Amino acid sequence: MATAVSLSGLVKRYGTVEALAGVSLEIEAGAFFGLLGPNGAGKTTLISCLAGLAKPTSGHLAVLGHDVAREYRQARRLLGVVPQELVFDPFFTVRETLHLQSGYYGLRRNSDWIDEILNQLDLTTKADTNMRQLSGGMKRRVLVAQALVHKPPVIVLDEPTAGVDVELRQNLWQFIRRLNREGHTIILTTHYLEEAEALCDQIALLKEGRLVALDSTANLLARFSGHTLALRLQEGAFLPDDLQRFAVGEKNGMHLLRLEQVAAVEEVLVRLRQAGIAVLDMRLSPPDLEEVFVRVMQDDPGNLS
Repeated sequence: MATAVSLSGLVKRYGTVEALAGVSLEIEAGAFFGLLGPNGAGKTTLISCLAGLAKPTSGHLAVLGHDVAREYRQARRLLGVVPQELVFDPFFTVRETLHLQSGYYGLRRNSDWIDEILNQLDLTTKADTNMRQLSGGMKRRVLVAQALVHKPPVIVLDEPTAGVDVELRQNLWQFIRRLNREGHTIILTTHYLEEAEALCDQIALLKEGRLVALDSTANLLARFSGHTLALRLQEGAFLPDDLQRFAVGEKNGMHLLRLEQVAAVEEVLVRLRQAGIAVLDMRLSPPDLEEVFVRVMQDDPGNLS
């Protein structure tokens, strides 16, 4: 499998602040890759270095084999970036903005693809509207469209659904999934962890400029999360001592137990029956990325690659 993005020993300092501290990773072509971390972890700095908008202090970056520093023109052409910030030119309509963006890449006959992007992002009715008249959510849609206008093989989405409505999220992800199926590599940063869990097949977690976890989503869920069993017991009842090892707290009057395997539910119920404790309500929740995120950020387990 070809490598879409390669980072080796990436360091970026702003004065005495080290935003990136030697990050190394490779992203396979065709992957749907999640780059996650708390605010200030270095995600946007990494993307800025990848796009050539910031110069690394040291380290090497490449997009589909093209060095970002030495072969900037080739590397940038292969990349489409949706930034966090709402940056736009107020003097153009949506359609003019996209044609102008096409011109940056030497694309003169791009109208059919622009029309498709406008349709997929529900921007057709706004195509001839001036950018400054759009809502924040509509402007973000245009940013996505700009990133896709030259059909880049590697697409970077930096918080693409921040401040947009649920319907757009669904339409956007349907479109992005299609592009991924067609072979485009997707790199996503988001604070909506349920999105990352549903979309990404591999995830990297950054903390204070360092890579603290890198693995498939399935492996991260298996290693750092578990099934949560919520039990509402008969009034006045407590968990037996030998089940306390599973206990992780209480919520809404229910005891919360963390189980590594679903099969452990039977063990818990058998022990409660033996203790003569009735279960009034029971809910089993699967592993989730939010728990993985919290545990990794707290425990800093080191690179898992």
